[in-house]
Amino acid sequence: MGYVFDYSWLADYWGVLLKGVLVTAELTLVGATLGVSLGVACAWARSLGPRWLKPIVATYVELIRNTPFLIQLFFIFFGLPSLGVQMSEIQAALLAMVINLGAYSCEIVRAGIQATGQGQFEAGWSLGMTRFETFRYVVLIPALQKIWPALSSQIVIVMLGSAVVSQIAAEDLSFAANFIQSRTFRAFESYIVATLIYLALAILLRQLLRGVGFVLFPRRSGR
Repeated sequence: MGYVFDYSWLADYWGVLLKGVLVTAELTLVGATLGVSLGVACAWARSLGPRWLKPIVATYVELIRNTPFLIQLFFIFFGLPSLGVQMSEIQAALLAMVINLGAYSCEIVRAGIQATGQGQFEAGWSLGMTRFETFRYVVLIPALQKIWPALSSQIVIVMLGSAVVSQIAAEDLSFAANFIQSRTFRAFESYIVATLIYLALAILLRQLLRGVGFVLFPRRSGR
């Protein structure tokens, strides 16, 4: 006899799934906002910042980009308490996502800065702006405009990668799927539903970021 699909458990566990979706969405929204902000700051430091700061930021970027996100998460949640730094599962998950996205977005934004014409910098300097003011008011928006699709994709990747935060008992969507299959013993159906929800979240997030791009860069959307 073949396998019989059974989704009757959805009626009892839809609240668990909804909570998981909301936690994943919250982690993504806050993590993306803080992570991209950190990335922009690091991109400025690597491109236009003081000389002493550049190797520090470069070390951070290379360390994060060349180690697994799961190990970073474990280091924050299990390692930092040994140094007296206590945090909840959600706080640890959020910090790990911010640190991870910050490193990757740093290199993406830095590529946009490097692709910005030298004339942009000279225009700012000719107006008596400092290097930081030139970056903030003259260079940053054109740089972000160039790399927005790549940055949006990285944010989606981080959202999907957040599924591993269930390993520290953060109650996200993957935690909800694990919980449901442990109670219903319908692992196949549980993970099919979770997969479809992640797919929907990824598509929705891409469209949302695309809309944000239209608002931030109207000239780009009008082409």
